[in-house]
Amino acid sequence: MIYDCIIIGGGIAGLQAAIQLGRYKHRVIVVDSNNGRSNLCRSYHNVLGYPDGISGQILRNIGTGQAKSLGVEFLYDKAVKAKRNDNFEITTESGDVVLGKRVLIATGIMDRIPRIPYLLPCLGISIYVCPDCDGYEVKDMPTIVIGSGDVGANMALTLTYWTNELIFINHAETKVSEDLLIKLKDKHIQYIECAVKEVVADRSKLKALVLSNGQKIAGEHAFIAFGGNEVRSELAKQLGVELLENKHIVINPRTKMTNIPYVWAAGDVAAHSEQVTIAMGEGSQAAIWIHKSLLEEGGF
Repeated sequence: MIYDCIIIGGGIAGLQAAIQLGRYKHRVIVVDSNNGRSNLCRSYHNVLGYPDGISGQILRNIGTGQAKSLGVEFLYDKAVKAKRNDNFEITTESGDVVLGKRVLIATGIMDRIPRIPYLLPCLGISIYVCPDCDGYEVKDMPTIVIGSGDVGANMALTLTYWTNELIFINHAETKVSEDLLIKLKDKHIQYIECAVKEVVADRSKLKALVLSNGQKIAGEHAFIAFGGNEVRSELAKQLGVELLENKHIVINPRTKMTNIPYVWAAGDVAAHSEQVTIAMGEGSQAAIWIHKSLLEEGGF
């Protein structure tokens, strides 16, 4: 079968596009490795309609069911190769080959998360990665930043908008520049250079951090900041898509199409503010223009 559109990535942007294209009655398949940011986040707090937060996995489950009800197909595998002959050809890790007239790349990014025991269950609930998403959650509260060198120091300084009670733990024990050390001191941010051994939590609620030197730092809220996030744009590169130096995909701000005809991108893999609500909008907008391009081709 030749699909009207292959969507690579079943996160928030990919699912929103799948729903929109399914409602247009197009033949759509989502190729999803089931290993993305939205799989890990236990709660998004800044999404319209969910004032108490909603987990990424629940959003994915609801969106997948909604897309399937519209006839969208799913292939749970990792797409590893992309090329174009008469149609786009996507090959998965297991060797399956999917053909399509259009491609939407919604592969996202993956945060650099340290392998600290018991950290993952807290993500999005009491340990956060994005100050734009969750700075509000620590308003006027003691907060710990677990990070690496200058990246962690800058996160701590950014969070002074929300709270003046901050500790920066340089888990990676990498150098912090002198000017940032001065700024940390000026803002009365406590600086500790020591690896975190484990997270102490009550289910998903942070209680304390145990350091490798045996010190125990009490706290109920934390951010992680390590930099070096993985931008999953390798398939776009294989298709000749223009990338920025940071590997994010360049897209048309109106249509979300890349520089390669009939290749679109949406969500965190594109160059934009990394927000779930923006990912939804981009997925929907890309789908609208994919639909328009299919109409122009005829046959509908």
